[in-house]
Amino acid sequence: MNAQNKEKGFNRFTHSIRNSWAGLVDAVQTEDAFQQLLLAMSALLVVALAVDVTKIERIILVASCFFLLVVELLNTAIESVVDRISLEIHPLSKRAKDIGGAAQLVAIVMVIIIWFMVLI
Repeated sequence: MNAQNKEKGFNRFTHSIRNSWAGLVDAVQTEDAFQQLLLAMSALLVVALAVDVTKIERIILVASCFFLLVVELLNTAIESVVDRISLEIHPLSKRAKDIGGAAQLVAIVMVIIIWFMVLI
């Protein structure tokens, strides 16, 4: 679909949701790291709902879990784009992938700090 025929209004919204859902399903089905993270975050969500904390602390615990999933999805998207451009080893490709991985590492450290501060 070119720019002149681009959907508008509610059709654009529903089309966008379908594409987003397809991306999520693809990540769940094909990405080992996302599957492992989803499993770990599912366990953390159960813990977040079971522990005796304030409502705002519970929201922060849950939000941190979703944030980690978002960063993993973005990291996966970066890796896919880099691989789409070329599978040839290139310093800029390595840099893009490494920085995406660094974002995931920072997010993991953030989640650990948040959980530690709320629960301890």
